[in-house]
Amino acid sequence: MSRPVVVLGATGSIGTQTLEVAENLGLEVVGLAARRPTDEFAATAKLFPDAQIAVAGGSTGDRDHFKATVGDRCSFGTEAVVQLSATPDVTVVNGIVGAAGLMSSVACLEAGNRLALANKESLVAGGPVVKSALASGGEIIPVDSEHSALYQCLLGEPMDSVERLILTASGGPFRGKTADELAEVTPEEALNHPTWDMGRRITIDSATMFNKGLEIIEAHFLFDMPYDRIEVVIHPQSIVHSLVEYVDGSLKAHVGHPDMRIPIQYALTAPGRQPSPAKPFSLAGLSLEFEDADREAFRAIDIAFEAGRAGGSAPAVLNAADEVAVEAFLQGRLGFTGIARVVAETIDLVEWRELVTVEDVVTADSEARGVAASLISGAC
Repeated sequence: MSRPVVVLGATGSIGTQTLEVAENLGLEVVGLAARRPTDEFAATAKLFPDAQIAVAGGSTGDRDHFKATVGDRCSFGTEAVVQLSATPDVTVVNGIVGAAGLMSSVACLEAGNRLALANKESLVAGGPVVKSALASGGEIIPVDSEHSALYQCLLGEPMDSVERLILTASGGPFRGKTADELAEVTPEEALNHPTWDMGRRITIDSATMFNKGLEIIEAHFLFDMPYDRIEVVIHPQSIVHSLVEYVDGSLKAHVGHPDMRIPIQYALTAPGRQPSPAKPFSLAGLSLEFEDADREAFRAIDIAFEAGRAGGSAPAVLNAADEVAVEAFLQGRLGFTGIARVVAETIDLVEWRELVTVEDVVTADSEARGVAASLISGAC
């Protein structure tokens, strides 16, 4: 029997699709969280009158207006979101964007809950801390289509039989472009993803391939796989979501529509399966392409591998610097290829440290944001 659901990032792409899936499955939604007290979130909250509501930010006036609309069941502040994640005996779908999702992921696992993880930054920035929290009896089921695919391909297989994990990437809107051509890319062009409908940061990360870099680090922590046994292949159709190669030469692939409702639903129902709203899939007439990633034009993959192998705070610094650089690009303050440059230079400049607590992650994150901002402004 699937547990009741708490949805973090309820107004985002993952959150809204989770609510659709939960309704289709007949699951009770007992908690909703969002970053801001918007009218959109208030309208969503009204659809679930018995759910507890948490809002991380917002001005006093906006909060008062929101509470007048939603009622006394809402709480405010980051701690309110964290407490909602610790609701007993639930599945927490963490669709919060960025490193802000880490504390909620840890609280969810320490409460012994299932974490349906769409916030890859939790593991990228705080992998050692999240892994420690797992000792409390919680579990992680990945929601990212690539990691859900790997998770399902690995079920029932001993890990010592695995040769390598192969993450697929669409290549984004700029597949085939040279580094010189990428230098002229505009935010509008970068936000035009050919396959997936996603939030702004993840769409830009897909265009730079930093999204795939983050997924490399996430796969390392999810499956305890050494980095030299994780690979990336470009697959523009986005139909093969990832593959596992075994020592006997066999490969398992997860194939299906590029529809996030499928991995979301699996994270809510695993190990069982239920009918979903996804349309039927047909193999007839398909043509599938695979090619190596251009790691000269798209430096993000190698930067991520280097940060992952460095361990400690390096992945947290990568993630924070990328968030800052992406925002600067969207605001027109940084060129497209400048994102990779800022991230690489920030990793070099921020002192490496071991990560033991959430506070260690927050410190590394904060330092990285300051250095990245200085690099972008030209002050460093």
